[in-house]
Amino acid sequence: MEQDARAIAGQPIDPQTPLYKVPSFRLLFITRVASTTAFQMVSVIVGWHVYELTNSALQLGLIGLAQFLPQFLLMLPAGQVADRLNRRTVLWWCYGLAFLTIAGLMWVASQDRPTLAFIYALVALNMVARTFEQPVMQALLPVMAPRTVLNRAIAAHISARQAAVLIGPMLGGILYYFGPAFDYGVCAGLTLAAAVCAFLLPNPGKPEKRMELSWESVAVGFRFIWNTKTILGAMLLEFMASLFGSVQALLPIYARDILGVGAWGVGLLRSATALGGLLAAAVLTRMPIKSAGGFWLFASFALLAVSTIAFGFSTSLALSIVALMGVGIGDLVTTVIRQTLIQMQTPDEMRGRVFSVNSLFYGTSAQIGQFRAGITAEWFGAVTAVAIGGAALAGAVVLFAWLFPALRRVDNPALVGQVDPMGDQRVDGKRR
Repeated sequence: MEQDARAIAGQPIDPQTPLYKVPSFRLLFITRVASTTAFQMVSVIVGWHVYELTNSALQLGLIGLAQFLPQFLLMLPAGQVADRLNRRTVLWWCYGLAFLTIAGLMWVASQDRPTLAFIYALVALNMVARTFEQPVMQALLPVMAPRTVLNRAIAAHISARQAAVLIGPMLGGILYYFGPAFDYGVCAGLTLAAAVCAFLLPNPGKPEKRMELSWESVAVGFRFIWNTKTILGAMLLEFMASLFGSVQALLPIYARDILGVGAWGVGLLRSATALGGLLAAAVLTRMPIKSAGGFWLFASFALLAVSTIAFGFSTSLALSIVALMGVGIGDLVTTVIRQTLIQMQTPDEMRGRVFSVNSLFYGTSAQIGQFRAGITAEWFGAVTAVAIGGAALAGAVVLFAWLFPALRRVDNPALVGQVDPMGDQRVDGKRR
């Protein structure tokens, strides 16, 4: 008989229990690593392949546009699906579609004259699968880990992504030596591995409380976010980070034309950001932020801005790697704080919709950010495009600290909005 995932969240286990000893979380962790590694590899392969074919920054930006449209159109329906259907079953369908699109890219890459329009179409379909996967994966986390270790599980879950973003680009760049078709074949194998692990997850069932599918049920998620200022501020910060901090689309230009390295260099640069994030995640998994959360949120965002500007002006591979590691550290710390705030304040029956909105903020802004970077680089050059983004991030630190004082006052992110056993409301993570 399958284990019911709802029973997992309430399991009374030692808060110091190693996360790898929780079978359900272990499977979810492996699923996240395998699927995200495949996606990151695809990003490197597509970017370098398109730049080889076109030598155009604008065409690199169009990859982001192809990924933006599915997220913009489908992210909110994806949240409805996550809140109405069995989330494990949705994952199976996501990985099935992802496998087919990667197989299609492998076929296109094997042709003598690849068609750009077909590449963009397959990239868009691959993003459809990712669009439905994101809110489902986020909504599964709280029921796959006991609440006593949830704070650590959130940091570890994010570190799974960072590990994949570290491994995926390097693997994609190195394996490109054997050709894009071979590279895509490895991506397809990883996607199948993710599907197997998802199949083995405990059955989460359907959410106990389900709203009827309507515009009103969609609007409920927006209203909840609008009325919860810490969540609203956190999501808008994420939007700004993705919109102006995205340098990924321009890495083929930096690797080939500025730093003088090949496809392996693109993978190395993308992995540098993940390495910084992974180091930060390793620290936060063992020493989670329990005080001065607002300070760490804005300080980390400032580090993200400064590191982005440093990368933009760098002409040294070593300095570029260090700068991108700083980007990764700043982004990871802010992400952990933001995700903890959202997880701890969102009711289970609304998690799919809230995280679909969150993914809409993060995902679409990342793709628009890539398009912004591509078209700005086409007009003014890659260095200016990155510098403009970094300056915008620096301005956002000051603006959001003023607009959202509730974020500045956050103490322990895991206690914001919670009621402690003594019955005292914790509005900003402090006892009232």
